[in-house]
Amino acid sequence: QLQLVESGGGLVLPGGSLRLTCEASGFALGSYTIGWFRQRPRDGREGVSCINSVGDKNYASDVRGRFTMSRDSAKNTVYLQMNNLKPEDTGVYYCARGRSDLVCYAPSGYDYWGQGTQVTVSS
Repeated sequence: QLQLVESGGGLVLPGGSLRLTCEASGFALGSYTIGWFRQRPRDGREGVSCINSVGDKNYASDVRGRFTMSRDSAKNTVYLQMNNLKPEDTGVYYCARGRSDLVCYAPSGYDYWGQGTQVTVSS
């Protein structure tokens, strides 16, 4: 059964760090583009970062330099290291499997999604 499961969210102070984990089952994660998305309250899902099958990474402008995506193919897992977190980073974070290596930030380019993990940045 194809599945993506996120974990690692929580409550953190501004300036703090979290590492999100996305564990895949039922397919080889390293053969696909995997994206991280954020959904703020009252907003749609927006692309945060992605890594394609050859390891190229892209980041949205508001997280570049603060967030780092990585992949461990042996564990069939991708990570999102988030540093210097800001209150506007608050939201539910989802990982998803891309339909091809041509997608990154558009949710319509993804076919399987995890259930999401809540990140709250607040003092």
